[in-house]
Amino acid sequence: MKYFKFLTIQVYLLIFSQVAFSSQEVLKTYADIAEAVYEDSLDTAKVLRSVIQNFVNNPTEQNLQDAKDAWLAARVPYQQSEVYRFGNPIVDDWEGKVNAWPLDEGLIDYVESNSYGDQSDENENYVSNVIANKLIKINGKNVSTSPITKELIAEKLQEAGGVEANVATGYHAIEFLLWGQDLNGTDAGAGSRPATDFNISNCSNGNCERRAEYLKVATDLLIDDLEEMASNWRSNGQARNDLMSGGTKKGLTAIITGLGSLSYGELAGERMQLGLMLHDPEEEHDCFSDNTHNSHYYDLIGMINVYTGKYVGVNGRIISGVGLGDLVRQKNASLHNEMMNKLSETLISMNHMKKTAEAGKSYDQMLASDDDHGNQIIQDVVDHLKEQTLSIEKLIAVLDLNAIGFEGSDSLDDPQKVFE
Repeated sequence: MKYFKFLTIQVYLLIFSQVAFSSQEVLKTYADIAEAVYEDSLDTAKVLRSVIQNFVNNPTEQNLQDAKDAWLAARVPYQQSEVYRFGNPIVDDWEGKVNAWPLDEGLIDYVESNSYGDQSDENENYVSNVIANKLIKINGKNVSTSPITKELIAEKLQEAGGVEANVATGYHAIEFLLWGQDLNGTDAGAGSRPATDFNISNCSNGNCERRAEYLKVATDLLIDDLEEMASNWRSNGQARNDLMSGGTKKGLTAIITGLGSLSYGELAGERMQLGLMLHDPEEEHDCFSDNTHNSHYYDLIGMINVYTGKYVGVNGRIISGVGLGDLVRQKNASLHNEMMNKLSETLISMNHMKKTAEAGKSYDQMLASDDDHGNQIIQDVVDHLKEQTLSIEKLIAVLDLNAIGFEGSDSLDDPQKVFE
């Protein structure tokens, strides 16, 4: 009997080792995970909308906290989608509507002038305060901001005057409205907007009805935008069709471009190394809520999902198929092991950063110029992201692809420029 079991295992291993994974299967899994992660992002945004509606109807501190918790939950699947940027133009062209940052929040609502200032040479709408003002100027022309509509914030306010920092839509506009400014610098504490900012009958800081309306409209618009991208990855959606019909080499190039660019220029560089060099909490990704440690962590989880071909959804469902790693292992087992080891090492350093934040030292506190230990925690993540990118680069040759240029960052490639 023992011999039979041994023989059965040996036969299984022999069969498994002879399974040939195809590039087309990798592309299908990649598209299936994209569909699932955007569907989860859409579903959690719908929950957010419901909770926000309840809060606006009954603006208590507890209901505000519930809205904040729903926002935090909505970030978990969305951040895992960011690996689909850079290699998929349809995602890159769309992404700014939902996740643009940093933002000049004075465009939207009141700000504390001592820390924020009252003007900017680069942005005429730096303190336009749409919630307080029903008429503002954009490029010297009068623009009515009443009523607050999707069209107003998406088509007139978003990047008003051609300024990227004029972010009027997406997760971070909603984040600002829920938390308010984080005025703590690199000290403890996130934004602390009071629930009465939305209480029409007991209003703090004025314009509570318009503030509530902006919050509801921005959330509705976020759902519209997520529905658009979820649809693009469903059966016969444009993003899925572009990927599956463009040839396997083009598809694999898109996957690796996303992995390498998010790992290096975007996450290691623009989102982490830059803030660390400047010791500036304004360079923190989720700066109002102090959720940055989770945003960075789930960006990495998204990369691991794509490489391994597995995604665990918000309701526990598992999307699993032939991943990029299966194809790499088939061609070069040693490189696959190296890639898995690098991802694991980065995950350990990310976990250290995440646990440190959860224990009470937030990401912006780790950025402080006098916190060598906190700085090192962030630097360890940056270094591991850079190291895993070197392994990602090796995948290009193993998969017989043409040269791929990953997104860069001055903070990594030419640090002196950061201070010019």
